[in-house]
Amino acid sequence: MHNKASLALGILVMIVSASGLISAWGWPAKAALFPLVICVPLFFLAAAEVLWALFGAEAASASDFKLSEHLPQSVALRRTGIAAAWILGFFFGILLLGFLVAVPVFVLAYLKIQGGRGWVFSAVFTAVVWAFFYGLFDLLLHLPFPAGVLLSWTGLR
Repeated sequence: MHNKASLALGILVMIVSASGLISAWGWPAKAALFPLVICVPLFFLAAAEVLWALFGAEAASASDFKLSEHLPQSVALRRTGIAAAWILGFFFGILLLGFLVAVPVFVLAYLKIQGGRGWVFSAVFTAVVWAFFYGLFDLLLHLPFPAGVLLSWTGLR
């Protein structure tokens, strides 16, 4: 057994995805579509990970942590903190504003603040991302996202 953590995670993901499959199996076709589309590939990918952990070659050292070996630890920690802050900001944006508002706000803020892009590029790219997001999930798949806490409290959505 090469990597006990990888094996345990793979088994856990298989159990969770199998329970999702079993739960959704008796649902009407339209309601079951999303869980089945997610759980079937997830189960097989987790099964492949379990097989790899049991019978695969010895895992090589993680190269993602070597990307910052040449940098001082303070710089690497600062960059990690910035990335974590963006992720948390997006999470709280979704919680407070809902997906339909948080996605364009996050994309625009990230492009302007972190990416240093111009206003025209940022605005056009944000509009394209929002149109794709809204068109795919709300219009095409009919999966409207709930409004965020602030929008619900204020009655704006």
